[in-house]
Amino acid sequence: MSGRWRAFGRRWLVFIVFLLLWQWITVSVANPYFPPPTQILDAAREAWLSGPGSHLFVTDAVTGDMLPSLGRLLLGWFIAVVVGVSCGLALGRLPKLTDYVSTMLFFARSVPAVLLVPVFLVAFGIGPRMEIVTILWGTIWPILLNTIDGARGVDAVKTETARAFHISRRDWVFGVVLPTALPKVFAGLRLALSIAIILMVVSELTGGADSGIGFRLINAQGGFQLAEMWAWIVLVSVLGYLANFLLTVVERRMLAWHPGFHAERLD
Repeated sequence: MSGRWRAFGRRWLVFIVFLLLWQWITVSVANPYFPPPTQILDAAREAWLSGPGSHLFVTDAVTGDMLPSLGRLLLGWFIAVVVGVSCGLALGRLPKLTDYVSTMLFFARSVPAVLLVPVFLVAFGIGPRMEIVTILWGTIWPILLNTIDGARGVDAVKTETARAFHISRRDWVFGVVLPTALPKVFAGLRLALSIAIILMVVSELTGGADSGIGFRLINAQGGFQLAEMWAWIVLVSVLGYLANFLLTVVERRMLAWHPGFHAERLD
């Protein structure tokens, strides 16, 4: 435990040094396009925490933009998880079917979700549906393909043992296939979550949205409010860090039994 805390302290020490360097360089250069962290922090407080006391000082930018963006992000990612994992488990255990559809899957995966934003705008119109579909399209592929790869990893011994004991299909899927595929599944979930955050912002930047983090970011840029623009950019980075951290905590708990995963985390 002490070694883990030392590693934690070193990481944050490096981050603090980075912030100090950022502050020193931006103050020395005095470029209006690159404000110092203290100015960005003040702009963030003004944008998000300068509301009335009756609303706990939270502004409309939080309730009307930040929270709806997070809701669309989580909904699109969650749908991708449900569809990607379920279809991935099925395709992973049906290699002949996977061979037939693999070309189609890799072709669809190769089409970036950003390029499909105009198509989604025409099909679903401006609004949350288009943004959710954009997030769903971009995030489902890493989850689906990693789950297929993980489901294929069930060895022949487990398969023959399950047949010998006449294990039901439900117990076979949830007791053998899914646990075996989980390390690959979580790898896909982490990658998909990072993509979801990017697509959340991009869909709001390019899709004509009238609310959301991307909408506020482009408005701040257009109004030459550069410190606030950087505050929204930093917020996206913080959201990515927190999302990855929480998912890693869940992964560690769910894969504590896996010796390869445990050894990797201790290194």
